[in-house]
Amino acid sequence: MIGENLVFSLNATVPVFVIMIFGWFVRRVGLLDEHSTAQINKFVFRTLLPALLFMDLSTADFRTVWDGKLVLFCMGATVLSVSIAVLFSLTHKDVSERGEIIQASYRSSAAVLGIAFVNNIYGKSTVAALMIVGTVPLYNVIAVVTLSLTSPERSRSGGLWRSTLRGIVTNPIILGIIAGLLWSLTGIHQPVIMSKSISYLGNMATPLSLIALGASVRFSAAKGKVALTAAIAFLKLLFFCGLFLPAAIALGFRDEKLISILVMLGSATTGSCFVMAKNLGHKGDITAFAVMLTTLCSAFTLTMWLFILKTLSYI
Repeated sequence: MIGENLVFSLNATVPVFVIMIFGWFVRRVGLLDEHSTAQINKFVFRTLLPALLFMDLSTADFRTVWDGKLVLFCMGATVLSVSIAVLFSLTHKDVSERGEIIQASYRSSAAVLGIAFVNNIYGKSTVAALMIVGTVPLYNVIAVVTLSLTSPERSRSGGLWRSTLRGIVTNPIILGIIAGLLWSLTGIHQPVIMSKSISYLGNMATPLSLIALGASVRFSAAKGKVALTAAIAFLKLLFFCGLFLPAAIALGFRDEKLISILVMLGSATTGSCFVMAKNLGHKGDITAFAVMLTTLCSAFTLTMWLFILKTLSYI
């Protein structure tokens, strides 16, 4: 039984991280550079992920798909995680770096890894999209607030607040979810040409995003930040899971829903944290190393959590 559960966990996690390692390798050999990696990230974020979410949701029965309890749990866990991250940041003397600490501690690769993990284990599923509904808007709003309030360039942050909040409203992932849900409500059958075209785009989202994420890893960001980012990684990959997974289990979440919650709580800090930190006047060193360290460590911690949940028959 233990061997079977370990194989199940490895089958779920290893393929995801093999593709990320492949991304790191092609960057090392020069097939990708910083500019091309950034362009791939932008392309995936603005087109492929929205297409994937639309593809999954538009063909599903909305009444079957929607789970308000899951969405509310994800929102509540996110708010509490942020509160804990804020308290942790207060132990750091440099006020200008507290925003980076907070964002790196709570903000997961929910869109990329959430879809990848759930689909890898259960096949096509719409559950990850509901987790994204409960987290992504909060992730962005809270990041703007914390990074702006602690920015070394606070005089610039007013205009950035407005532009970033406008970006939340026009967030491609959110728009993809809304469009998919609205199409599902209409009950209109998709023409074959449309469904095949969208599926071509959607099926590219996960591998390309994982390659770009692996290519973004920077070991040079580790200088002088090891102890701090190790503490961030502990919160991100272990503490929040240990705190909120038992609550999720007690509330009756199982299988795809529990996996989505696990990824929300315990996946690596998303690479977009670095972009937002830089845009709001921060150095970005803490964020860059946190992304790298949590990405590397999550290969082991997510496997561990999956093994525990499988052994206890919750997935």
